Amino acid sequence: MIKDKIVDGFHNAPHRSLYHALGLTEQEQARPLIGIVSSYNEIVPGHINLDKITQAVKLGVAMAGGTPIMFPAITVCDGIAMGHVGMKYSLITRDLIADSTEAMVMAHGFDGLVMIPNCDKNVPGLLMAAARLNIPTIFVSGGPMLAGRVDGKKTSLSSMFEAVGAYKAGKIDEKQLRVCEENTCPTCGSCSGMYTANSMNCLTEVLGMGLQGNGTIPAVYSSRIELAKHAGMQIMELVRKNIRPRDIMTAAAIKNALTADMALGCSTNSMLHLPAIANECGVEFNLDMVNSVSENTPNLCHLAPAGPTYMEDLNEAGGVYAVLKELAKIGRIDTDVMTCTGKTLGENIASAVNKDDSVIRTTDNPYSPTGGIAVLRGNIAPDGCVVKRSAVAPEMLCHEGPAKVFDSEEEAIDAIYAGKIVKGDVVVIRYEGPAGGPGMREMLSPTSAIAGMGLDKDVALITDGRFSGATRGAAIGHVSPEAVRGGAIAYVRDGDIISINIPEYKIELKVSDEELAKRAAETKLKVKTDIKGCLARYAASVSSADKGAIINQF
Repeated sequence: MIKDKIVDGFHNAPHRSLYHALGLTEQEQARPLIGIVSSYNEIVPGHINLDKITQAVKLGVAMAGGTPIMFPAITVCDGIAMGHVGMKYSLITRDLIADSTEAMVMAHGFDGLVMIPNCDKNVPGLLMAAARLNIPTIFVSGGPMLAGRVDGKKTSLSSMFEAVGAYKAGKIDEKQLRVCEENTCPTCGSCSGMYTANSMNCLTEVLGMGLQGNGTIPAVYSSRIELAKHAGMQIMELVRKNIRPRDIMTAAAIKNALTADMALGCSTNSMLHLPAIANECGVEFNLDMVNSVSENTPNLCHLAPAGPTYMEDLNEAGGVYAVLKELAKIGRIDTDVMTCTGKTLGENIASAVNKDDSVIRTTDNPYSPTGGIAVLRGNIAPDGCVVKRSAVAPEMLCHEGPAKVFDSEEEAIDAIYAGKIVKGDVVVIRYEGPAGGPGMREMLSPTSAIAGMGLDKDVALITDGRFSGATRGAAIGHVSPEAVRGGAIAYVRDGDIISINIPEYKIELKVSDEELAKRAAETKLKVKTDIKGCLARYAASVSSADKGAIINQF
């Protein structure tokens, strides 16, 4: 065991004395030491229940013969951080989480790990750490929030942001806005639609790093506590068999995750996180894979914001395993990959049943024959950009219109609320990329304002920033190269015509190469010089979005 290097022999007596200072008995010191990486805090709704998950995991570890030791991981609530400077700090926490977890594990010699994440960057950050450390590891998340209820209908956080736009447009009054505010988020848990947190928790299940139900069992269900106990017990089996993350997160497993992403209609943020996880696993991932997988993967689910169903509905319908079973029927999933159960994925899903084909459509009756995400290319995004096409209205799959250009999210929101955006426009928000933001803010506030004002079927939005999984509409993000690094988006001017063709994976700025070269020569890029601390370090070392916004390896 790894721990033995710290506790065995006379020369390790000082280490053992510090274990005694923790109150660990000799018997506990003799057992495998299991690190419980708990993301519990009291500011993130998806994490307020993780103290209970942590205690259940610790109990499971102890029942199976291990010694559980908890240490923390940070996380940011993207909903609370949305629309202000706080959002600059969201994506960068993914790497802070991975790095700090690596430091804690390497310093203390754990034999195995149970990761307890729940929200957006917390899940991929810990998956990156698991791959980097490559010691036996299992995940158990805190689970999704139950859907809200407003006027007898289910609702979620994306509806709350859109309600703000509806209020500004005079479509609802202050009393109606307050009703939405008080009833949209009724429980703890990650927000109730197929947003980034739930996308990544579901994909953790697909990758084989979490047990059945990891992505879908609601946070407030007692079965979530039982799942945590089982995860605590199962880590001991992984330690005994020495099954490690890179044995599980292989190239085939990552392709499975990309395939399931398409079927589930996951957040576009997965196109940042899957490449970053693959990078830590030593697996090649490029955006060209996305469209080729999408072309052969039917979109089976339309969870909020794309449709009227929620995570609780997906759970009741059979969960992630039922989706994988549908995909396996048409040969789209590699069922031979190893998982944290100690069994193959095929063995895991053998008994899965699709209990509701209105929530999980069958492969012969999909929402569309192609997957939920598309990568577009053209002169404005030669290295690619990303759209959640399953959440785009049919009439906006092809669109051409004049650009309205803004150099920050705030400028765009002011213009939207001032009524300066009209039908047919293409809103361009730049200098919000990984380096230019820095931090690649999510643009949920402007997209929700557009939707709330009834323009989501008439207006497109393009940015080198990114979008929340709660975004719907023709919202195209991750434009690469980004503006601050000389991408063509830096040279777009008001009135330029932009053509979008999602079915053909094309996006084009209708300006000649000669004119773009002329504009590049006379344009001074807007590099932010007033940043400091971790933002400055991030801006200096982060890759482009098409590479997953990873920290460059020196």
